[in-house]
Amino acid sequence: MYGVMLLRHRAAKDKPLQGAKIACCIHVTAQTAVLIETLTALGAKVRWASCNIYSTQNEVAAAVAAAGTGVFAWRGQTEQDFWWCIEKCLADDSWQPNMVLDDGGDATDLLLRKHMAIFNKLKGIVEESVIGVHRLYQLAKSGKLTIPAMNITDSVTKSKFDTIYNCRETVLDALKRATDIVFGGMKIAVCGYGEVGRGCCQSLKAMGAVVMVTEIDPICALQACMEGFVIVQLNEVIEKVDMVITCTGNKMVLLREHMDQMKSGCIVCNMGHPYMEIDVNSLKSPDLTWQNIRPQVDHIVWPNGKRIVLLAEGRLANLGYCSTPSFVVSVTVTTEALALIDLFKAPTGYYGNDIYLLPKKVDEYVASLHLSKFDAHLTNLSEEQAKYLGLSTQGPFKTNHYRY
Repeated sequence: MYGVMLLRHRAAKDKPLQGAKIACCIHVTAQTAVLIETLTALGAKVRWASCNIYSTQNEVAAAVAAAGTGVFAWRGQTEQDFWWCIEKCLADDSWQPNMVLDDGGDATDLLLRKHMAIFNKLKGIVEESVIGVHRLYQLAKSGKLTIPAMNITDSVTKSKFDTIYNCRETVLDALKRATDIVFGGMKIAVCGYGEVGRGCCQSLKAMGAVVMVTEIDPICALQACMEGFVIVQLNEVIEKVDMVITCTGNKMVLLREHMDQMKSGCIVCNMGHPYMEIDVNSLKSPDLTWQNIRPQVDHIVWPNGKRIVLLAEGRLANLGYCSTPSFVVSVTVTTEALALIDLFKAPTGYYGNDIYLLPKKVDEYVASLHLSKFDAHLTNLSEEQAKYLGLSTQGPFKTNHYRY
């Protein structure tokens, strides 16, 4: 957690979050615990609930709670437990937040449904997931967003580092831990070729898998083709694939009608954020039998004896079975910490009731914090060169519309 520790060291004396009361609804892991400790060191009071019922590391939750932070999370929560924990972070007799750090929009959704008065008083929301940001844009479009929000998922440091490199590292680890499979020669359909799908495809291809991609966006599809992947529709290949991995950030991508056509032994897992990508509820019908093989690995058995292997009940597979690389998580949580500071310290009226991206200068600062890990030495622009490019010698070095 190189970068976030550097940020803590540099900013701890100034206490830029003094007075902030932050409700965090993010994964409860050793890496995110460093973020929670950093927010506290920078002056904030924090309560923490998990955004996923399977990703919580109980020993981490216990350690952070013992240090004095309110943590409401444990591994294997029921749906009712999940919402109770978030509720405790948002509205309590002795606690009301003035900021929210959300991953998936669940805390934001609960505030809108039950605690609108608290929502309207927030200094702002920082959201790190595709689906959470999508919900915020829907709120803004309908005129129901009454506070500022920061879109982290589309920041350069999140999308180009954590998202792709995290998934590239963890997809193989998760699948190996869950199933002990050999990837060479497997036919795998990856649904979606955004940053998540791209990371997954790179790893699977390197292991010798035959990877096919489904995609709605012609630009993403062309990128996949240029990397050597075949673009297909799912119904064209569903009967012959050995595995389907959903990475779209959308809902109802893999339906019961698809799973009915799968061959016996096909593995089904989700790497996209929502738990709605796979229609798991349709598998809970009386004609199908569930057999739990090991924690978060279920065989779904059809009347004719066919079975598919469902991982993590359709939730995030990588966070269900393994941890995530600390270095890439550091990039994201450093970005989140700076976004919280930016919103909290902003003068009244500086941000309107809209959704914002971090300034390019902040993205570059996050990257610079992590470069020293590699003993990297940046080249300095001369005044003449900077004038020629129309830049400052101190950055930002790219325009806001530049695509990395």
